Amino acid sequence: MRFAPAFAPPAPATGANPDTASAEISTDVSYLPDLHAYLDDLLRNRERVLAAAEVDQWARAEAVPSAEEITRIRSLIARIEAGLEDLTAAEREQIGQAVTIVRRHRTVALGLPRMRQALPDIRPERTA
Repeated sequence: MRFAPAFAPPAPATGANPDTASAEISTDVSYLPDLHAYLDDLLRNRERVLAAAEVDQWARAEAVPSAEEITRIRSLIARIEAGLEDLTAAEREQIGQAVTIVRRHRTVALGLPRMRQALPDIRPERTA
C-alpha cells in the first residue's frame, strides 16, 4: 500500500493520481483521525495476535501487521502533523474548521443507503 505525500497537490482534472506512484489513500489533513485509528488498530491487532498462545507460527506470521506498514503509517502521521506545526494558529484554526466540514460531508456521503421497510398489507386477501 502506498500513500500520497501529506500535502500533495490535487490530482489533475484528468483523474490521474498526483505524482505519488499509484497512491491508494489520500493523505490530506482531514484523514488524520482515520490514520490514527488505523495505527491504533494495527497495534492492537499485533498485540492480540502475539498474545494468542494457541496460534501456529505460520498463522501468527501471516496475521501480524508488518513492522514496515506500522512504520509507514507512523511516518505519514508525523509528516502531516509536522506540516500542521509549520502553520500559524489562525491557519490551523481555518484548517480545523474545513476538516470538520469535510469529515461531516464525508460521513453523510459515505453512509450506507437505507432500505425502506415494506409497508404492512392493510388489505389482506379476501376469500369471499
